[in-house]
Amino acid sequence: MRKSSLALAIAAGLLSQYSSAAGFWEDSKATLNLRNLYFNNDNRDGTAAPSKQEEWGQGFLLDYKSGFTQGPVGFGVDALGLLGIRLDSGKGTHYNPTSANNSGQLFPTKGNGRAVHEYSTVGLTAKVKFSKTEARLGTLLPRLPVVIVNDGRLLPQTFSGGQVTSNEIKDLTLIGGKLERAKGRSSTNTDSLSIAGANNAQTGKFSNDFYYLGADYKVTKDLKLQYYYGTLKDFYEQHFVGLVHDWALPVGKLQTDLRYFNSDADGKNASRSGRAEGYRSSGYWATGDSKSGEVDNRVWSAKFTYSVASHEVSAGVQRLFGNSHFPVLNQGDGYTAYLITDSQIGKFLSAGERTWRVSYAYDFAGLGIPGLKASAIYLSGDNIDARGSDGSEWERDLRVDYAIQSGFFKGVGLSYRNATLRSDVTRNIDENRFYVTYSVPLL
Repeated sequence: MRKSSLALAIAAGLLSQYSSAAGFWEDSKATLNLRNLYFNNDNRDGTAAPSKQEEWGQGFLLDYKSGFTQGPVGFGVDALGLLGIRLDSGKGTHYNPTSANNSGQLFPTKGNGRAVHEYSTVGLTAKVKFSKTEARLGTLLPRLPVVIVNDGRLLPQTFSGGQVTSNEIKDLTLIGGKLERAKGRSSTNTDSLSIAGANNAQTGKFSNDFYYLGADYKVTKDLKLQYYYGTLKDFYEQHFVGLVHDWALPVGKLQTDLRYFNSDADGKNASRSGRAEGYRSSGYWATGDSKSGEVDNRVWSAKFTYSVASHEVSAGVQRLFGNSHFPVLNQGDGYTAYLITDSQIGKFLSAGERTWRVSYAYDFAGLGIPGLKASAIYLSGDNIDARGSDGSEWERDLRVDYAIQSGFFKGVGLSYRNATLRSDVTRNIDENRFYVTYSVPLL
């Protein structure tokens, strides 16, 4: 039995003794989240399959969070039930050749190449609380600079591991943990961890050891400083420093968001023999370069957002240095990177890339239509290291959201998202998504 499974079983045994204590049930919460998603991805060029991906499904996410038993040490348990049901998906529009587990955009794949009719998983998390420190073991959904869960499809990605969060010192949050495996957003499999360049399902290399720690410190109510460290054994180690500042102006508010990542090789990726085994990163190197495949990346970015009344305008710039692409946990089935350029389609994280980003958002409550919001984002990247001349790419994202405010359908959320990507280094893509969401409180 794996160590994490044994610890979870022990914690479950303890909970069975204390579950009748006050606080465990009284503070429990349960919510059923419903998500209906139509997804259409049109690959505008190239001959490789697929030229189009189109799927429609209904997702159910049952999220249960217990309270803690009484006493100096409190015990609790969380449960996450995920169910995805296929409403429409054809064989020709389901196939995803880049996925490590051969899944489509929304559903796992059967042996005949078609999407499954339904898929489901259950995740359990044991938790222990002492004073203002909480330890969790089991299913995790981290949202941290060095690892962030992807939730852009029918059901969210999840990780397996343990994490400790401490708020013992006022205005300081300390976090540390270890992740061992991940379940993709359209999969029932839990797979080991990897990065782009090594995550091929047949010949790739993977690791079960991702360690991380970090600190968030609120210097004032308007200024937050961050430091995080993450390392995937035999692949990379990464340092992150961030600053977020809110400045109340005579008219409106200005937010400053500064980020810096420094990523280097670790273990087998740091040696030529290890890279020859397959412990490689994607990126750009000159022909015959002995360091080909070695993680070597630095990223700095700055984003400024000005908001006044119902308007929000932002502008930002990001620059990558080094020969490798930005390393991030990526099993080949969808991921999210903590970059200001992480967008609906592209990530803008190639070696050498320089990206400018502008956006505008408007809340129609200012015109007497509460619940209606719209936004537009444009990104332009260039200086991408590639064979021949440097490459470039751009993306435009449009989004409209509406939450019904009254009547029988009060609380139902509607979201339409359209994106266009044009790139010298990947396929040109047009993408449309339409979400219908609703949350039902059960406890």
